Amino acid sequence: MEQTSITATGRRKEAVASVELKPGKGAFVVNGKQINDYLLRESVINHALAPLGLADMLSHYDVRCRACGGGITGQAGAIRLAVARALIQINPDLRATFRQKGMLTRDPREVERKKYGQPKARKRFQYSKR
Repeated sequence: MEQTSITATGRRKEAVASVELKPGKGAFVVNGKQINDYLLRESVINHALAPLGLADMLSHYDVRCRACGGGITGQAGAIRLAVARALIQINPDLRATFRQKGMLTRDPREVERKKYGQPKARKRFQYSKR
């Protein structure tokens, strides 16, 4: 029973990405732009495409994605998690492979808040003895 499209959501830092996978020729569109025009850096693009490459399905599915919040790196991480979750819905046998590569674990690191009396989150003003 093949579904026409699969949807999944991924998050990283402040970024949220929702992905829709449809059987197709391998088009990858993020917010109405091609992935190369949206993410720009090759390393970030490869990070987002990693689950499709690992499952060897780069040319089997068209991916339409909506990403918002955060920056380019956070959005790429959110896209990667969402694509991995969507591929698991299609083929549950991929779960062990993705789990081993860490593609199903949401990265829990967040930006630490700035504290009062300090210039940044952990940086301190210089101590003056005299």
